[in-house]
Amino acid sequence: MGINCNLTAANIPIIMNLKISSFEEYKQVYQQSVEQPEEFWNGIAENFQWRKKWEKTLEWNFKEPKIEWFKGAKLNITENCLDRHLDTLGNKTAIIWEPNDPNEDHRILTYKQLHDKVCQFANVLKNNNAQKGDRICIYMPMVPELAIAVLACARIGAIHSVVFGGFSAQSIADRIQDASCKLVITADGGFRGAKNIPLKSIIDDALVQCPTVDKVIVLTRTRTPVAMIKGRDVWWEDEVKKVETQGNIPCPAEEMDAEDELFILYTSGSTGKPKGVVHTCAGYMVYTGYTFANVFQYEPGEVFFCTADIGWITGHSYIVYGPLSQGATALMFEGIPTYPNPGRFWDIVEKHRVNILYTAPTAIRSLMSFGTDLLKDKDLSSIKKLGSVGEPINEEAWHWFDENIGHKKCPIVDTWWQTETGGLMISPIANVTKTKPGYATLPLPGVQPVLVDETGKEIEGNGVSGNLCIKFPWPGMIRTTYGDHERCRTAYFATYPGLYFTGDGCLRDDDGYYRITGRVDDVLNVSGHRIGTAEVENAINMHSSVVESAVVGYPHDIKGQGVYAFVVCPEKHINEELTRSDIAMTVARIIGAIAKPDKIQFVTGLPKTRSGKIMRRILRKIAEGETSNLGDTSTLLDPAIVDEIKAGAL
Repeated sequence: MGINCNLTAANIPIIMNLKISSFEEYKQVYQQSVEQPEEFWNGIAENFQWRKKWEKTLEWNFKEPKIEWFKGAKLNITENCLDRHLDTLGNKTAIIWEPNDPNEDHRILTYKQLHDKVCQFANVLKNNNAQKGDRICIYMPMVPELAIAVLACARIGAIHSVVFGGFSAQSIADRIQDASCKLVITADGGFRGAKNIPLKSIIDDALVQCPTVDKVIVLTRTRTPVAMIKGRDVWWEDEVKKVETQGNIPCPAEEMDAEDELFILYTSGSTGKPKGVVHTCAGYMVYTGYTFANVFQYEPGEVFFCTADIGWITGHSYIVYGPLSQGATALMFEGIPTYPNPGRFWDIVEKHRVNILYTAPTAIRSLMSFGTDLLKDKDLSSIKKLGSVGEPINEEAWHWFDENIGHKKCPIVDTWWQTETGGLMISPIANVTKTKPGYATLPLPGVQPVLVDETGKEIEGNGVSGNLCIKFPWPGMIRTTYGDHERCRTAYFATYPGLYFTGDGCLRDDDGYYRITGRVDDVLNVSGHRIGTAEVENAINMHSSVVESAVVGYPHDIKGQGVYAFVVCPEKHINEELTRSDIAMTVARIIGAIAKPDKIQFVTGLPKTRSGKIMRRILRKIAEGETSNLGDTSTLLDPAIVDEIKAGAL
């Protein structure tokens, strides 16, 4: 790992505190977490509230895989996020909500108000026959009611499946069908920049294919006219009034087992169908709370602004569960950084005196393109810590962030983690770890990374690169893929037996610092969001003019990675621009706008081996503009096709 210290486990104290205060302490704690992992996590877990303590800290194997943390413990995560704060922090702000339109009033919810609203909506769910273990799909805009719905599901022991508000009807239907969801929570519409997104209409289109859904609860947000189906659809506000007339009876939290499922979150893989990543109650709670408090060095009273959407794992872990479990103040933003102007983030920072800003390299690069004039009149003096998430941050963006937003006084925590890891894995600890532009730096305590070669052999020492794996479990990790445990095994644990394979390539430099170099499988990282190439190809191939397609990533100034599609159309005289627009529209309709190709090149064929395998390596180099050295093409079925593709490269 590149850290040299001569302590033995015997003389390391069991650390109970969540926060590390110095690099020397980090080295001590890290070594203890590796040599005494169960004792280490026992100490961390003591900081949380349990109805019944665990009988066994950890039982695991990476073969099946089977991972169980805090076995036998009983708890409810919402008691840790809400109830335990009421006596001491009841009047403290839990959530600040900033609307899409700056002329609309912002909202503040204290811990007591949030607790009351979560209990109220939990009773709404019960009134609509939701029970422990039911799967509930949530498709909502970034409003406080989204966080309330998530927590209300957890309160009654229902399993939430949040779907990002930019996904299409087909994508939602796929997710609802996979989880056999019984209930959907949505809104009439949502605001995102200048757009009004017809959420209820999209849900109606999706539910044509979803017989398991018997109730849809609809929040009023945009006042867009919607169809309400008798017996199935009910208004959020009407259901809340019914609960109020019943006297707002408190909703006791359902007792959950440590390994009961908390939520499903779908993520793209290297095959077409999204995977339902399952996280469970106890380990996820401990891990998100610990990593939030530690990495960001959260101090009471600080305002934490994570710019992600709750539809992604970052929003789950670092808007809802992590911050609230620590009694923090989290800021939720409904809009986008460039609306109504590209200074919106800085207006929000100034208005709400934001202390910690956690955002994506894509957002930083986008704002960089507008220059620094927008910053001249903004007071960013409240910012103490900065964070980056979603993809490796390039050095230019890192320095811009450091100089213009942090004024070279704020540590930048460049965090590496995944939907499957549940929380931060490799990251600087603010004001503790010395940072290095472009590097996620060092693993957090409890995280044991290894680099391996293509055969699975560990690559030791520093100044090396390989495929990034984790060799020991951590509490926040994936337990299964919903309804298909074999897919979990093959996707994460079969490539290198005995290891969790991240799918990322990684460099470990001479200081032992880790730098993520990108995906090594057929998954793209577009604006910090993973998109499977097979999923995009399946959508492109649905277009009537397309026979076959291949999708690769290429460097993109704003998104980090763009989507480059090579498309085979049999018609010789197609209108290329029109067909490009049609294909993009098809992808948006089937997956969502986030997956639309940035470049579409029409080709007469794809470079294939004699066995029919597409040589993506060649296509990737062409997309990246590296056409001088494409390697050996003699094994291809038709080597001449490569010259044709090179000649037509966009």
